[in-house]
Amino acid sequence: MNSRPILHVVFVFVLWAFAPIGCKEAEPPAPAQTDLSQKTAELSAHTPIGTSLLGKMLFAPELDPDEHRKRQAAYDETRVKFNNDPSEENTIWVGRRLAYLGKYRNAIITFSDGLAPDRFPDSYRLLRHRGHRFITMRQFDVAIRDLSRAAELIEGVPDEIEPDGMPNEKNIPRSTTHTNIYYHLGLAYYLNGDFAQSADVYRKCLALSTNDDMVCAAAYWLHLSLRRSNDADGAQAVLEPIHGEMDIIENFAYHKLLLLYKGETTASELLGSADEGSIDDATLGYGIAAWHLVNGEADQAQKLFEQIVQGPMWPAFGHIAAEAELARAARPDDGPDS
Repeated sequence: MNSRPILHVVFVFVLWAFAPIGCKEAEPPAPAQTDLSQKTAELSAHTPIGTSLLGKMLFAPELDPDEHRKRQAAYDETRVKFNNDPSEENTIWVGRRLAYLGKYRNAIITFSDGLAPDRFPDSYRLLRHRGHRFITMRQFDVAIRDLSRAAELIEGVPDEIEPDGMPNEKNIPRSTTHTNIYYHLGLAYYLNGDFAQSADVYRKCLALSTNDDMVCAAAYWLHLSLRRSNDADGAQAVLEPIHGEMDIIENFAYHKLLLLYKGETTASELLGSADEGSIDDATLGYGIAAWHLVNGEADQAQKLFEQIVQGPMWPAFGHIAAEAELARAARPDDGPDS
């Protein structure tokens, strides 16, 4: 592949990191025809890699030193595989491993390179992963374009289990390529404030879900999407199959929140039940705040949203959703983001 000056990559990082809030999001970067070692060159750890929906600079999350060494070793091993065979599979794993290290911009550039015209331009898997990381970076419109294209490409393609990069305790993958595409597409619509469209997508996700973990993940966002679309009866129907004895091995927070929405537990029982600053803490916090919101307790919801965005886990979907709620409340007449 041809080389491209590394200064161009640095310019792209800085341009993205300081993109004005509220502006129309940039198109996905043009696929880079360059050596992967240049594209994944990292800026200083003290350089912001993005901006929150509230105008706060975002820095790569700090990892426990042992965890960082483990993830770095996994990335290094994957890079060796890629250097020997720059296949679609190895490109995906380089990008995923970069994201697990908090290098989300680098991951996006890696996926973009894989989607180059002379590589894998119609890879629904690369689009699925790039769409996910555009959500992380708060670029919802671009994520919708990627994930909508991925959904088009999977029509008629047999579904398959997607390997986990961060396995659950039983090391049993629970999601599939199709459910992950629809899950993230529905989420992007939800975060953009298009709750009716989000509900339509999550219905597809739920229909494809074949285990209780994915049922709970899809049902959670579908229930909220329907409540926000003023379809209380439809939202209630989503809760009917949910019960306390479901076979959950990873989506515990979504399961607990669905039981809250069903009236089988209380918000006070769930608050503080996850480790402070963890992904589950952000997930439960947002789910409880959203429950207050749809039940007419806007002030209580606002307090929880504000509390969530003070936490460190800014890549968590619950954190991003809380930001979206606060940003939307600050511009109530705008409707869905564009």
